Amino acid sequence: MFLFDLGHLPGQQSMLVFHALARMGIEGLVIVSPETPLVSIGYFQDAAQEVDLDYCRRAGLPFMRREVGGGATYLDRDQVFYQVIWKRETSRFPVKVQEIYRWISSAAVETYGEFGIRAAYRSVNDIVTPEGRKIAGQGGGNIGGCMVAVGGILMDFDSAAMSRVLRVPDEKFRDKVFKTMEENLTTMRRELGEKPPRDEVVRVLGEKFEKLLGKLEPAVLTAPITDKMAELERWLTSEAFLRRKGKPAEGVKIREGVRLLYGMHKAPGGLIRTAGQIEEERISDIVISGDFTFLPKEGLAGLERHLVGAPLEEKRLVKRVDDFLGKEDVEMPGVSPDDIKDAIL
Repeated sequence: MFLFDLGHLPGQQSMLVFHALARMGIEGLVIVSPETPLVSIGYFQDAAQEVDLDYCRRAGLPFMRREVGGGATYLDRDQVFYQVIWKRETSRFPVKVQEIYRWISSAAVETYGEFGIRAAYRSVNDIVTPEGRKIAGQGGGNIGGCMVAVGGILMDFDSAAMSRVLRVPDEKFRDKVFKTMEENLTTMRRELGEKPPRDEVVRVLGEKFEKLLGKLEPAVLTAPITDKMAELERWLTSEAFLRRKGKPAEGVKIREGVRLLYGMHKAPGGLIRTAGQIEEERISDIVISGDFTFLPKEGLAGLERHLVGAPLEEKRLVKRVDDFLGKEDVEMPGVSPDDIKDAIL
């Protein structure tokens, strides 16, 4: 296999490399960082639902849909990406996606370990610290006759920029996204107190991957590869490809097991909005707002507290609200426990 140690490439070029190599049937490891920031959107996502495309255009922030799964994310020069490309018939590599994620994570986990950061693979595709904070994510898929697995080393991460590019219902929810990211994500800078030299990170990462993949032969981007990248850029950034129908948004995934879920439901008594933090399919925090009536108004905070710990199941959510109403002297005219449940879900 080849090793393409590419340093920093302008924005989208850093993502176009593995697309081109896969279509050309060139097996290799790419280590690269974007010179300038960009937004990368997962293949199965609905781009317009996940990302504030108008903001990105106004800010001059390029965006593209990639041909592997995972969520929308903000990429910049403080992240070191690894991209492994191999032909599907190469028998020494795993076949099932779940096995691929576990297998490829070992190089990143060992790299973090060399810098004194304990990390481990967590199903489905995260790498986390012992405290459960996500320090890397991974994605994968098939392109042409090849399989591709991608991931990144977070030397640092701009949570504010990430929360700004996402499409969210209101600024209050955006603040919640930022706060939850800060609580559930970490970086080398955060763990070590400073950002290590990039060349040291790249050197160690290359060594760990060579142990995993076998001998790697240094290579450069040839004219045929850059020509293919230019050809693919026209397609991958086209309006037709960007607007292809993807999976509807289901909130914002922060890490495996933690997501933010925004809900809205029109009840006879008014519009109900909910912003919930969901951990392992249970509510860990929730804010309820809208134009309905709740008396006394101070009681709404009690309902929010009572919903913490509730599983995301229709009957059990309704029972939680029923239990609260049975114990507290409150009124929700025109709003039933089913309405609260529908807003959450």
